[in-house]
Amino acid sequence: MNDYGMVHRETAPERYGLLRVEDADLSPTDWITRGASGYGGFGTVAGVAVPGYAAYARILHPAELDERPVRWSTVASAYGRDVAPGTDWHTLIGMDRDYHNASEYGLPGVWDEHPSEGPTPPAVASALIPVLARHTRTPERCWYGLWNGYGRFDFDRTPTFETPGRDEVLLSGTLAEAVSPVSLEAFAELPDLWWPQDRAWCLGGDVDLVSTYVGGSDALIADLLAAPELEAHRVAPGDTVG
Repeated sequence: MNDYGMVHRETAPERYGLLRVEDADLSPTDWITRGASGYGGFGTVAGVAVPGYAAYARILHPAELDERPVRWSTVASAYGRDVAPGTDWHTLIGMDRDYHNASEYGLPGVWDEHPSEGPTPPAVASALIPVLARHTRTPERCWYGLWNGYGRFDFDRTPTFETPGRDEVLLSGTLAEAVSPVSLEAFAELPDLWWPQDRAWCLGGDVDLVSTYVGGSDALIADLLAAPELEAHRVAPGDTVG
């Protein structure tokens, strides 16, 4: 017999932070749900960040030491390893894929907290926004997908659109408002999927990932790779995600 009670979920809001919850017209997602050439499968870069772009980048979520960000390259150096575009965190620290994320696996003086698993962390998002803004004509009109399985809100009656392996609630707002859900609480999830009205780029993350992926022009990806606040690597649309 299952003695566990139902998990309480709040009523679906009209706004998620400053982002509006779209509960009627999902047509802005048609270009995603109909599938573009090279439609990405579950677990691939294009499956997370939408296929069809000229180039893609993987943005690594930093580890931490005393609540300060630590780059993967710093951790790799401490272990005598290198970071490649497809490096997995567990491989970097010499653990099996299914290891338990316990603090005792940290390395004194190097890191004591694993990279944030889930959609883009707020600090990373804040560093991404000005770069992304330079590569769209419509930063004031953007669309977002939020996985309906995070559990805080009851989105069962809110229409969703499908991405590989996920059902997403559609949100809208400006690019600057992408980080506004943290106004709900410090640990509120940001949207998993972002794209501007002109579709100049698409950003994707996932509940199971420690990286964010961006598809866009070669110029955008070059800017991301050069941004000092970000740790980014060029990847291919068919690469596996991590």
